Amino acid sequence: MPPRIRGSGSQPLLLLSSLESAPSSSLPPSAALAAPLHRSTASPSPQCNRSFSTTPARQVTRLRRLFKDWCANNAPLFRYPQPGQTNYVSRILKQSDFHEVYPNQPFPNNPAFRSEPVLSETARETIWRAVMVEGLPLKAVSAEYKVDVRRVAAVVRMKEIEKKWEREGKPMAIPYAKAIMGMLPRANLTERERREGRPFEPINDIHVHSYTMQQLFVPTSESREFTRADAAKAFGDHILPPDEKMRIPELVEMERKISQGLPPPQARAEFVEETKKSEQELAAKMRARLQAAEDRRVRVDSGRFEFRFEKINAEEVGPTGRARRAVGWRYGVPLMDRKRGEIKIPTSVE
Repeated sequence: MPPRIRGSGSQPLLLLSSLESAPSSSLPPSAALAAPLHRSTASPSPQCNRSFSTTPARQVTRLRRLFKDWCANNAPLFRYPQPGQTNYVSRILKQSDFHEVYPNQPFPNNPAFRSEPVLSETARETIWRAVMVEGLPLKAVSAEYKVDVRRVAAVVRMKEIEKKWEREGKPMAIPYAKAIMGMLPRANLTERERREGRPFEPINDIHVHSYTMQQLFVPTSESREFTRADAAKAFGDHILPPDEKMRIPELVEMERKISQGLPPPQARAEFVEETKKSEQELAAKMRARLQAAEDRRVRVDSGRFEFRFEKINAEEVGPTGRARRAVGWRYGVPLMDRKRGEIKIPTSVE
């Protein structure tokens, strides 16, 4: 017995009505002969006109309609951002559900996140010219423009790559960069900005060690001068004083000389010389360290491959054999989670 087709009783009527509407020439002979035999004289019920699909009709909610109206009214404002201004929602939305929205707040409901300015193309070109053309040390440029010395080094490296690509004729995404820069707050590092005392970012922040967060009572005599170095030693022998932890300690010495009566231009000139000397010493140490590593390495060129052998000290592998200076720290030794039977879920928190 053939299986029955599930559905309401009106489905055969719908099939018959579709057959009746079709011309007889388009029907096969068997269908053309069978159609008059199954023709019904009863009028179809109203339920016969419903669709076969059970998916509910798509309805536009009130919030969706308000959102579309908002996009239609405010889309041109964000499609064509004004030069010198951000392209955030805060341009037109000054009040959120609970608090005031600031111009540098990209997300209206998140007041904790504020957008920081980025270096403009003019500022990056100024930094590159000061380092590569004028020959100023990185620390001096950092102190001059109030930009972190690590950012100064990164800007110089990126500008060097950009200028190299320009000489080689490689394509660059300049329209994309201009579009992104046009929608973000920018810092041009102009003379006016520096005169007004608006630093781009802190340049001498130091890391606060967890050992220094506790309160200590250290007995000392009244006649003794208790310095910051003594305070650091009181917290631990491995704790450095702030003068040695900051990135540009020469600034402290320059301010000390100015307070002692040295003219500021002369103090700044001495500061530039000291920073240049310190950077030269650091570069010499790095070259010596690289040369020492190269001397410990033996290279064997087989024509197709180059084998490199280096002597190691077995006492430096650590108690588990996974110290940073051990062989296989980067490759060669499989991780513990690759072994069968190892517990991969931590059982304790230390």
